[in-house]
Amino acid sequence: MGLGRRGARGPGRLITQPPPPQRRGRGGGPAVDNKATKRAADRPAHGGSMSTADRSHAAGAAPDSDPGRMAVASTYQRFEPRAYLRNNYAPPRGDLNNPDGVGPWKLRCLAQTFATGEVSGRTLIDIGSGPTIYQLLSACAHFEDITMTDFLEANRQELGLWLREEPGAFDWSVYSQHVCLIEGKGESWQEKERQLRARVKRVLPIDVHQSQPLGAGSLAPLPADALVSAFCLEAVSPDLASFQRALDHITTLLRPGGHLLLIGALEESWYLAGEARLAVVPVCEEEVREALEHSGYEVRDLRTYTMPARLQTGVDDVKGIFFTWAQKKVGV
Repeated sequence: MGLGRRGARGPGRLITQPPPPQRRGRGGGPAVDNKATKRAADRPAHGGSMSTADRSHAAGAAPDSDPGRMAVASTYQRFEPRAYLRNNYAPPRGDLNNPDGVGPWKLRCLAQTFATGEVSGRTLIDIGSGPTIYQLLSACAHFEDITMTDFLEANRQELGLWLREEPGAFDWSVYSQHVCLIEGKGESWQEKERQLRARVKRVLPIDVHQSQPLGAGSLAPLPADALVSAFCLEAVSPDLASFQRALDHITTLLRPGGHLLLIGALEESWYLAGEARLAVVPVCEEEVREALEHSGYEVRDLRTYTMPARLQTGVDDVKGIFFTWAQKKVGV
C-alpha cells in the first residue's frame, strides 16, 4: 500500500499535510501512480508500498498513461485497510504463538538482520507501508529518522491513528511483544512502541511507478541510509517489467552502500481487501534475485517461506513469502 498524509513530525507530535490534489493512493507497504494503484499493507506480511494491503503511492506525479498501471490504481481505490488487516494480521495468520507461522518468520528475518549491526544509520524510508507498522519494530532501534509512505490516503490515515495513539487504532501490541521476546534485550513492548512512534518523523504519499517516487521537493531526507519495503512492488505492478522499473525507481532514494530489506509474496496472482480483489504479478525467488542484481544490488541474504495449508484461508493464492537483504553497490 502506500497512502498516507504528507507530514513532518515535531517534538512529540506528527504533523501532516494533505497530499497534492493530483493523486490519492492506498496504504505498509507499494507505490503506484494515481492511476496505477498500489497494493495494500502487508500480507501475511504484506504491507508495503503496496503492501498487501496498500501498495505504493506518489504525490504530485504526472498522470500515468500506462493502461495496466491505471487499472491497478483504479482497483486500489476499493482497498479496505481494516479488511486487509483482518485477513493477514488477525488469527490464523496473525497468531504468533506458533513459531512456524508466517508472522514469526517475518519478524525473525527482520530482527536477525538488524542484529548484525550492519543495517544502521540515521535515515530509513519504508516504501509502501500500507496500514502496517510491524515491519519497523526492529528497525526503530537503529535509525533516528524514519519516513513511512503509502499511495493510498486510507492507509496513511490508518497509520496516523496508531502513531497518534488515537481511539480505534489497530492494536499491534502482540507484534511488539513478540519482537521484544525474540530480540531478547529486556525491553518492554510499551518502550518499543514509544521508540517507534518517536522516530517516525513523517508519513508521505509515494508512487513507485514515478522516476521520483516521493515527488519533487520531498520532505524526506535523501538519499536514505536504508529502505524497507513489504508486499509492495509485486502488488502494484501489472507485469515483471513494471516490477523491475519500480525497483529501479525506489533505488534512487537509497545512498550507495545503503541497505534494502524487501519482503514480498511468491507466486501470488491476487488477494482480497474487502470488496477489492487486487491483482499481483507472480514472482519466483530467482526473478527477485535477478531484479535486485539488475538494479545494482549485492544480494546479502535471500530466504523463502512456504505458506502451509492451514494458513491458506481463501483471501489470496499466495504460495510463499520471500525476504531479502540487499546492499546497493557503490557507483550505482
